[in-house]
Amino acid sequence: MAGHSKWANRVHRKTRQDVKRSKMFSKFSRALMVAAREGGGKPDDNPTLRSLIDQASAADMPKDNIEYAIKRGTGELEGVEFESVRYEGYGPGGVAMLVECVTDNNQRSVAEIRNIMSKRDGKMSGAGSVTWMFELKGVITVPREVDYDDLFLASAEAGAEDIVEDDEEYWEIRTGMEDFHQVLAALKEAQIPVERAELSMLPTSTVKVPDDQVGKLLRLLEDLDDHDDVQHVYANFDISDEAMAAYEEQNA
Repeated sequence: MAGHSKWANRVHRKTRQDVKRSKMFSKFSRALMVAAREGGGKPDDNPTLRSLIDQASAADMPKDNIEYAIKRGTGELEGVEFESVRYEGYGPGGVAMLVECVTDNNQRSVAEIRNIMSKRDGKMSGAGSVTWMFELKGVITVPREVDYDDLFLASAEAGAEDIVEDDEEYWEIRTGMEDFHQVLAALKEAQIPVERAELSMLPTSTVKVPDDQVGKLLRLLEDLDDHDDVQHVYANFDISDEAMAAYEEQNA
């Protein structure tokens, strides 16, 4: 099992199925505000903002809410000031973790994230301690029902770097950051359905997690993902399909 990518797909499905979407929309709003403030409110000139708009729209976030968040970010409307912060640490089994948050109170957030990590046998580490183990890539997932040859032709011609087959439900296309939107547009033009599309920090290597540590790690990931300030959790774990199946059965 590839680890983070398959976990990201699982979280994505859970989010889409969740009837309580206010929490998800709140996270999108914060991220949109920060992206607009840091890179401007024009999507064509701000790849991060453009990616967030696509994700929020795909999650059925109302257009008015998206525009409101962008205007707050650019200063056209007043509101609470949020900032983007990244915390680094290690989880059970020595797994490297990046936790990206959007917060209006960094001191509160870091204390709460540290508490979550500690309760689940993880620990915080200094800035830069694990970032070097990840690289920013475009990630686009497509249902496995799509013909591979059609997918390869459309994505490769647009600049995709790789198509990964680790997930039984999805093809995962990986791109350089600069080619992400070009590949996404090519897939849409070819009428290939896209399940998830985002810029993501992918691990350059993975850590095999012992089966007896898998439950602790996955519970930590779930606790972090549930925190209001957390936007993304990236980790370089590799766990067996058997261990994942056992965890899901126990927590069904």
